[in-house]
Formats: sequence, C-alpha cells, structure tokens
Amino acid sequence: LYSFVCLKNSSLSKSQMLNLVLSRGQQSHNIFIHKDMEDRAIKKEIANGLVEVFWYLPCGKENLDIFPEPVAFANLRGDISESLAQFSFLVQVSTATFVFLDKVEEKEQETLNSFKVNRKGGEKEDMMSVQRTIEKLDFPKTNVIIKDKTVNKTYFSKKLCAAIKRLHCTNKMTTDLMYEKATELGLSVDESKSDEEKKAAEEIVKAIGEQSIPKYKKLHLPLQGENWKRLSKLEIKLCRLNEYSDLGTEEYKSQLQEEKKQIKEKQAGYNISKGMKSFIGNLFTSDKEKRDFFLKWMKLKLDAHSREKLLQLRNQFKEQCKTKDTELIKELDQVLLESSLGIEHFMREMGLIYEFSQENTEEISRLPQLAAEMVMNGHPLELLDGDASNVPEKWVSAVLNEVHKKVGNRSRLLVLAVLGVQSSGKSTLLNTMFGVQFPVSSGRCTRGAYMIFLRVKEDYKSELDYDFIVLIDTEGLKSPQMAQLEDSYEHDNQLATFVIGLSDIAIINTAMENVTEMKDILQIAVHAFLRMTHVGKKPVCHFVHQNVGAVSATSKCVAERKRLLDQLNEMTQIASEMEKQSTIKQFTDVLDYDMEKNNWNIPGLWHGTPPMAPVNTGYSQAVADFKKYLLETIKSNKTSEPNQIPEFLEWIKSLWRTVKYENFIFNFRNTLVAHAYDNLCKAFNQWEWEFRKEIYSWQHQTEVEILNIHIDSGVENWTKMVSEKKKELSTKIQNEQMKMKENLNQYYKRKDRRVNLIEKYKVDFLNSIRSLANETEPSVRTKLDRVLDLKVSQKKAQEIQRKYRVLIEENVMRLLCDCKMSNLSEDQLTKEFEKMWSESTANLSGLEERDIAGCVLKQLRKNFSNRNVNQELQNTDLKQVGWSPFKVTDEHVDRFKAKSVDMNKLQIFTNNVIESCTEYLTDKVGTPEDYHDSFMKDLLEKVDKNFEEYETNTKYEIDLKLHVCGIAYFIDLYKERDDCQRKANDYIQFCIKPAVEDFITRSLGVDIVDEILTSHHSAEYSSRSFFQYNIQKELLEKDDFECFVKYISKYEIYVKNWIFQHIQEEMIYENTLSKLKNNKLQVIIKKVTAAIEVASRQADDVTLPNTNESIERFVHGTRENLIKDLTISVEDEKRILFQIQSTCHPFINSVKMALENLTTELQELFLKSEDINETVRKLTVKPQDELFKRVFGCGNQCPFCKAPCEAGGKEHKLHSAAIHRPQGLARYRSMITTKLIPELCTTHVQSDTSFSNSDTKGQFHPYKDYTRYYPDWQIPPDPSIEASDYWKFILVKYNDQFAEEYDAKPADVPDAWRRLSKEDALKGLKDAFNI
Repeated sequence: LYSFVCLKNSSLSKSQMLNLVLSRGQQSHNIFIHKDMEDRAIKKEIANGLVEVFWYLPCGKENLDIFPEPVAFANLRGDISESLAQFSFLVQVSTATFVFLDKVEEKEQETLNSFKVNRKGGEKEDMMSVQRTIEKLDFPKTNVIIKDKTVNKTYFSKKLCAAIKRLHCTNKMTTDLMYEKATELGLSVDESKSDEEKKAAEEIVKAIGEQSIPKYKKLHLPLQGENWKRLSKLEIKLCRLNEYSDLGTEEYKSQLQEEKKQIKEKQAGYNISKGMKSFIGNLFTSDKEKRDFFLKWMKLKLDAHSREKLLQLRNQFKEQCKTKDTELIKELDQVLLESSLGIEHFMREMGLIYEFSQENTEEISRLPQLAAEMVMNGHPLELLDGDASNVPEKWVSAVLNEVHKKVGNRSRLLVLAVLGVQSSGKSTLLNTMFGVQFPVSSGRCTRGAYMIFLRVKEDYKSELDYDFIVLIDTEGLKSPQMAQLEDSYEHDNQLATFVIGLSDIAIINTAMENVTEMKDILQIAVHAFLRMTHVGKKPVCHFVHQNVGAVSATSKCVAERKRLLDQLNEMTQIASEMEKQSTIKQFTDVLDYDMEKNNWNIPGLWHGTPPMAPVNTGYSQAVADFKKYLLETIKSNKTSEPNQIPEFLEWIKSLWRTVKYENFIFNFRNTLVAHAYDNLCKAFNQWEWEFRKEIYSWQHQTEVEILNIHIDSGVENWTKMVSEKKKELSTKIQNEQMKMKENLNQYYKRKDRRVNLIEKYKVDFLNSIRSLANETEPSVRTKLDRVLDLKVSQKKAQEIQRKYRVLIEENVMRLLCDCKMSNLSEDQLTKEFEKMWSESTANLSGLEERDIAGCVLKQLRKNFSNRNVNQELQNTDLKQVGWSPFKVTDEHVDRFKAKSVDMNKLQIFTNNVIESCTEYLTDKVGTPEDYHDSFMKDLLEKVDKNFEEYETNTKYEIDLKLHVCGIAYFIDLYKERDDCQRKANDYIQFCIKPAVEDFITRSLGVDIVDEILTSHHSAEYSSRSFFQYNIQKELLEKDDFECFVKYISKYEIYVKNWIFQHIQEEMIYENTLSKLKNNKLQVIIKKVTAAIEVASRQADDVTLPNTNESIERFVHGTRENLIKDLTISVEDEKRILFQIQSTCHPFINSVKMALENLTTELQELFLKSEDINETVRKLTVKPQDELFKRVFGCGNQCPFCKAPCEAGGKEHKLHSAAIHRPQGLARYRSMITTKLIPELCTTHVQSDTSFSNSDTKGQFHPYKDYTRYYPDWQIPPDPSIEASDYWKFILVKYNDQFAEEYDAKPADVPDAWRRLSKEDALKGLKDAFNI
C-alpha cells in the first residue's frame, strides 16, 4: 500500500501525478479527480480528510504491466495538518508514504518529526525549510524527489514510478492489522459494527475446514445434491417417456411417479445442518442492517475460501492436461464445476427445505416471508437452478405470493430478461442499466436464472403502469460446459423458451460484430419467439451488439442490420419447419420487428486492455440511451393489462412444465390462457344466442305476415313477397353478423381479459361467425318456402271450403224459405234439414292425400343422383323397409378393407346413427308443420356426415339410407292434423284461441332457453368446457354404469337427453313453464284487447254503428290489427258469422267477455300438471336443440379415446379436449390379448409407441407423429399426473363390466390406479377443467 498526501503549500497536484503514474505516461486517465481537470475548479466542501483507494492489478504481460504484483494506492484529500488521524493511520499501514510539499512550516515540521516520509520537492526559496526538515528526520537522499521547472510532469511521474518499484518488496500489511491500527487511533471502522455477524459467518465457513467443497455440500447442503438432480431427470422422463419398458406405458409412468414420491420423502427426511440453521437464524433478524452485514460477510468469506480452493484445482487441472489422461481430466473438470460455493447455494438450500417440507413448522412456514423481505430489499431470487436444471415451484410461488401480500395485492410486473452467449456481458449490461448486482459464483459465470425485483417509485408508477420491474439474468447459451453434453442445444432451447416466455422485453445480447457468427444464438432465440407467438405471448425483442466500434458501426450499420434480418428470416424458416408451423415464413410473421428501433450497437466496456483499462464512457452513454428508449416505449405502449404476481407464477409453472416436453407447441397448457379462452367462449356463446334470438323473432313475425296475406291476392304475389322477405333476411343476417364481428373486435380491445394470450383464436371465431350466418340463412329461407307451401295448401283447402260453404248456405236459405210457407212439425223440420244436408255433402271432395312415401323415395334418388344406383332403388317399397333392426354384413365392406374394419364397432356405429335419425324424425313430427321435402334432405345430409368415420361401400350406404327412409314413412303422422280447426263454432274459441296458442308455441322455445341461461343451470351452459365438467361430475355422482356406456358410445344422444332432463327439471321447478306460458299469454292478450278496441272504432275515433253489418267490419279490423302477431283463419270467421242475428255493440261486449274467459281458461290450463315432453315437442324453436348447439360444438371426437372436442366456435383450426381417457373405454383392445387398452392417448403421444387402425390401413404408425393422420387434432400430454384420475378411476371401478359390454378382456391397470378414490377422481376433474 502506497499513500499519497500533501501539505497545504504543495503546488503540485498529487492526484494528477497518481493518474500519470497509473497511465504509464500514455494519455492520462483521470482515475482521481484533480484541480486541473476541465470543469473541476470547485471549492472543496466535504472532501477534506477523505481517503480514496485505488487497486492496480497486473495482466501478466511484462511489456504492459507497470507493477508486477497487485498494488494499492491511497490518496488523502486536503492538508495532512487537518486530518492528522487519517495521516497517522496511513503512515503506520503503508509500505511508503509520499508527501507532496513546497516548503515546511513549524507546525508541519512537528507533524513530520515522528514519521519517515518520502518527500516530493518545491521551489529554491523554500529549500532551506525543507533542508532543515530532512536533516532532522535523517532522510537518505533516495527518499527525496525534487521537481523543478525544467522537469515535465510525465518525466517526473516516471521517477515516482521507479521509487515505488524500489520499495515494492518491503512492509506488506494485512487488512486485519489495518483494522487494529484504525481502532487504536480511534477511527470509526464499519467492521466493528458487525462483529457478531462476522463471527457467525466465520463459524459457518470454518466448518468447511480442509474438506473439499463438494463433500461439504453433500454433508451440509444435502437437498441440492444428487436426489434433487435425479428428481429433475425423472420429471423429464415422465414428460417424454422415451425409454422402453415391458410393463406398458402407464405402468412405467406409475413407477416413475412412485420413484419421484420416494425421492421427495427422502428429501423431506433430511435434518437441517448446523451451518444452515445458523445461516437461517442470522437472516431472521428484524434488523435489516444486521442481515445485510451478515450476507456481506458471508459473501466475502465464501469467495475467499472458494478462490483458494479453485486456485488449487485449476493448477491440478493444468498439470493433468499435460498428461492427457482424459478420464482424470473429465473428473477434475466436474470437480471444478461443483467446487463453487456462494450465498446462492445457502439460499437454494433454504428454498429446498421449504420445497420438500411435508409438515410446516413455524420456522419453516416463515421462510417465504423472510425471502420475500429480501426480494423486496433488492436481493436476487433463484428462479432456475442451473446445476440441476429445475425450478423449485413451491418455493418460488410461496415467496412471490408473500411479496404480493406485502404490497397489498398490487404487483403489476414488467419483466425484462437478457439472453446471450457466455461471457458476453449480459449481467454487466443489466447491472449498468439498473444499478443492480446479480450474483456470480466465485470463479464462474451465472448458472440457471436469477431475478431481481426493482420497486417503481410511487410518482413513476402512474407513468409506467407497473409496480415492479423484474430483471432476469440467465446463464450463457452455447457455454463450453454444456457443449460437452449431447442435448446442449435442447438445454439452450429450453432456457431461452422459458425466459423469453416470462418476459415482456427480451434482450438478445451478442458480443460479436460479425452477424454471421451469431447463427446458433439467433436460431435458439427465434425458436423461443416462435413458440411464444403460438401461445399468445409477444415480448418486445431488442438485439444488443456489444464491442462494436463506433466508426465500423456507422459505416456498416444498414448493411449489417439487413444481414441480421436475412439471418432471422432464414432461422425463422428453419424453426417453423422444426415446430411444424409451416404458415410462418419470415421473422416479421413472428414479432413486430423494426431494423432501426430494435437493434442497438454498444461499444466495448473497456477503454484499453483489462484489468486496468478504464470504463469506456461511450459504453455507459449507449446503455443509458438504450434504457431511456425502453422506458419511453413502456410509457407509450400500454396495450394490455400487466401481469401481477399470481399470473406471473402461472406462466412460470406452465412454461416450465411444457419446456420439459419435446414438442413445445403441441404440449403447451396454461391456466391463464385457458381462462382467457373460456371467457371469450362464454361471451361468444352469448353473442351467438342474441343472433339466433333476433333471427327467430324476425322469422316468427315474417311467417305470420306470409300466412296473413289476403287469400285472393294470388300465388304470384305471395311468391314475390317471399322473395322480398328473403332479400330482407340477407340484409338482416348481414347486419347481425356485423354486430357479432364488432362485439368480437371490441372484446379484443379490452385490457381486462388478457386478450393478447388468445390473439391466434380470433380468426377461428371470425370463421365461426361466418359459418353461423352461412348456416342460418339457408335454414330460414327453407322455412319461408315451407310457410309459402303451407299458404298455397291452405288456399286450396279454403277454396274447397268456400265452395261448399256457399252451396250449403244457399240450400239452408232455400229450406228456410220453403219451411216458412208450410206448417211443419219439429220432427218434419229435422228430417227436411238432414235430407238437404245429405244431398249437399253427397259429392263433397277435398284435397288429395299426399304420397309421402313417393316424396321420400324421390329425395333419396336425388341424394344418389351422382351415382348409378337406380336399379337398387327401382323396385323399393318403403312400406316394407325399416320395420326390423338393421344388420351389418360382410357385403357392406369392400373385401380388401375387411381386415382393417371392426364389424362389431361398425354395427354399434350404425345403431347410433339410426337412433339419432329416429330422434330427429320424432322431433319433426311433433311440430305443427306439414311434411316438406327439406325434412328428408336434412335427414339424408345428417346420415352423410356420419359416413366420414368409417370406410364402407355403396351397398352399406344404400341399405342404411333406405332403412332410415323406411322409418320416416313408418312414423309419419302429418296426415292426421287440422281436424280440430274444422269443428270451430265461435269466434274466440275457434279463431282467437288457436291463434293465441300458435303464438305461444312459436315464441315459447326462445323464452325457455333464456330461462335456462339465467337459472341456477346457467353456468353449466356458459362454455363447452364447463358443460363437460358438469356432465362428467354428475355421471360420477350417479354411479350408474349404463350411463357411462351411453355417454361414451352414444355421446350426442346422451347429451341431448341430459339437456332435455335439465329443461324438464327447470320447467317443473316452481311451475316455471306455466309462468313462461302465462307471460306470453299476457303479452298477446294485451295485443288482442288493443286490437279489439281499435277495431271497434272508425277512423275518426267514433264507435262503429250498432248494426249487423258492422260485425264483419269489426272482425276484419281485429284481424288486420293483429296481422303481424297472429294468424286467424278468414274462412273460420265467415263460417262463424254466417246468419248472425246480433248487432255490433252486444257482439263486441260478448267478445270482450269471452276473451276474459279464454284468459282464465288458459291460465287454469297452464297451472294444471301437463306433459312437458309434449309441450316442448310441439315448439317451433326447440330449447334442447338451441342449448345443444351452444355446448356441443363441432361434434368431433378424439380419434383414440373418443373424448369430445371442446374448442370454441365451430370453425376452429384445431380440435382439443381438456381431459382424455384410457383408450379401452373407446373399445380399443390389444390385437394379441384382446384386453382393453388402459393407456391414455395423452401418454402415448409422449412415448415411442405406435398405433394402427383403419386410417393407417392397418399399418403401425408412431403416436408422436399422429398429426400425419389427424392434423386437426391437438393432443397435449396431461398437465399433471392427476389430470386423468377421473377416467382412471372409472376404468378401474367398471373394468369387468366394460370388458363384458365390449366383448373383450379386462384391462391390466397399474396398481397406482387402484388406490384412487372417488374424491381423487373429482379433484382430477376439477384440475383438468381449471375449476
């Protein structure tokens, strides 16, 4: 240690001379501030008495080193007379003290008398005082260096340097001795405030002793040893299932799970070592200053010990490298890796104590609170253990949840992460930008990933919209240690995906100017960005190029950035092929990238050759500019709601779980994404129902208008009106479609729904809106055509009715005239009337009965119009078809495909199709509509959709369709209607009442759906996933095997029946159906009453004349006022008004009274216990069908286990299910043993096993590559081992019954499945659906 001091009269700046000495006479670097510096002519306020210390460290090259060994220089500010304690201390601890002076005054001489000091000279006139001082101190001439005016400062600095070198070997001082001297002199020493903490740290480090660090870790930090690493490898094995086992995949999976459980129990059984107890005990202090002192002492002591041990090991390593003994070299290399010991290892052990604790004592339960305090004070938290490649999820979650609590559940996070090659300056970049210090193990680079939480100041929170900035520092990619491993590229990919997935801003840091050398790093980064785009995360990306010279960067900037973009595009194409995302062609398809704004050239950190090179101010300026730009961008880009700690933790869990799988994109699951998607599905379902409701309302009103067109206006006018209505329909649907699109666009603008995570699904929902419109318009058009056909049929019927009514009326009038002329008795009058009636109706003929069988057969021929099947259909009699059960035979399958088709499954499939069609026909028969050809067209299209599942021949198709058409004829009931209408005998009962009942029937279905969607069942229909959860939960509670078989084998039928049962329950509950009918009744009676009031008055609001003729006018007026609501038969009106003798006013009063009676009559009828099935069956809008559409979706089922697709909308790109089943439940069995297969497809897609079925033509194909045959299905592995517990429990419970039902042998289920309880099954179900 060399100390430099001065007397007040010194004209030579010691600080400037020190700068020259330490710069080897080259361009001086201002290490110490001095008075000759630009803008430094500032009066000293607090600097006097301050001692600054500077270390000189040699680089090992003689031509560059000023001093051969490390040297420290102390610089005392101000006059020594004013800082005697400091001066005295420096003299006693320094190798030499250099005093700068021009002359020596009396007081100064007294000060110097007790010390031998080296003196640097001044002017001639002052030499006498100096000479006297030298004589008194008895200094040798070598201790005096004189600078006169002829000597320049550079030459003088060389003389100083030479003097220092001469003294270099003498009087070395330790810091412990310095501590004692300072204490003796009464100087305040920081260390004296922390004696207890220092002793505690020394005791912990002392326990290491002479033993090796790996051995110490094994004994005192056992939880982070081999078991922890083994656990990490087991989790990878569970995710990939690459290793073959004779036990079967599920049994092998269960064994791995059991091994995991045993390791966790073993970890939980370790006692906490004495050193760890002391470490934790010292951290538990409530005094933050003491805790910081303890951690600082621990760091100093551990680093000192590690340096000593690592130095020995490196020397051994160098020696062994000369012998070229590869085994020994490899062993020493491993020891070097394991011989790092720092505070992070003790913190890691503390976290693992909590991670594996099974019974939380008070002390252990307080650990997360302690760590949370440290995190909030700026201490780093290990996110990813780089030694074991594992994330202690329980520990990290507990710590960060405590942080969340401490800030009042207000923890909006901006996550910034840096990635790059090893030793590229990642940590330095973050430390410079944010003034933090990430932990670097002594002698090694960062391993794993660490994060630091920086609190945003209160006045800055509103600008940034964040409470914390989270910095994540990672180990280097392409590190030499990892390069030795076979899966190093995969390791780097996992790390990059994990860290980029967590970040809002990702910095790709490179320390190379030539872009072509960055190829591997770019590919890793592009992979990660591509994966994040798929899962809905789009971090902002910046490329930082370090060590770029300013001149070179300016001249080559544009060309280099263009070359970088070309490289990124190339890497994107490679990555998209590997990730099977063929639609992505260039980097801008993945991220919003701007060549100018997303690239930063930063000059090298050092200005010269380290270690003594000064920091380059250009580096600091460039980093400051980069930070400023980032903060400005954050302020201006507030597009989505920031994640808080709970959401951040969910990302940690889901990302880490998924990176362990081989295929990230197909395996990613995230609760936040699931919730965001589920919320969108709920909103979309509501918009879809509003769309349907609006169209149903328009359709109902239009049908009434068509039926109410005047009978004499002609069919041409009717057809023209229907055509106009169809145009109106197109406009209406287009408007409603635009409303839905606008709702969707507005939804995606919301900041509270995490819409950024589900951006990729927007196209699917837009397609679903288009599909809904395309599906609805033809359906409504067909219904309008049916109403027109009905109107035409009514016209024919009414013409016949009118013809015979007029004839009968004429005969009746003639008979009345004849009877008046004669005096006949009652019996004679009756006989005359009966004779007249018989003669009048003798030749009565009506409409021809429609040949329904012929119509059905005609539609069947049209269905086969493109194929030559006329011969097969020529002699068909539908009356003889459909009576007996349909039997599948060998004739129904082509010979060369017969081996790959399971005839038993084909028969079951056929039965299900027939049952579904029969249900459709029964529903149609229940409606008040006549037969229409569109019914058969829809039915045959329904059958055609099912043919996609099995490869059968034309004969099978003909036979099945004939069978279905035979059933259609057999159950036809259309010809048995309308008898009641011909028996009408008064206005209210036979004109108004049927119209009112028709009104209720047409509109009640929509009201029932609304009632269900607002009742206690509403949540069950809010989304498909929630519907699946409820239906499966109810199955579990019912505990009925037959229900499970129906649910699995006849899913569509079971779901419809389940929904219908819910409707029944809801309608029975508190007479809901009666209330809904009554509400509708009140609405229409109010309209009828208003219509009667209007019709009873003339245009000038004067009451109609009280004449007989006014009655017809009144009835006509009433019908016209109700033309948009009710369909009233004109012929029935005329029949009722025939020979009416009353005048108008009494008739109106009687109608009003009769209307009141009708209201009472219908209300009483509604209150009576009625057949809900019959009521619902007659409704025009079937509530069960509307609810079914809402939750059934596309109707696709998993090709392996038959789990139904739950994706939102109908036009999604990929089918998915939250929970899959053991394949045996879908009738799959082993071809060799005929045992049901217990494996889940979610397990098989991870493994190396294969499958074969009719789609593969009987050839075996790897499950991992299932997308070759099923590209529209996404089957990720289960999110947890418990997720599929529900179906595991069901298979175990009903194993024998399923085997008997499926004509197979029971499955060999793993023993672990047999231990599952009903409660476990329900919990697994909840976890799978995020309930």
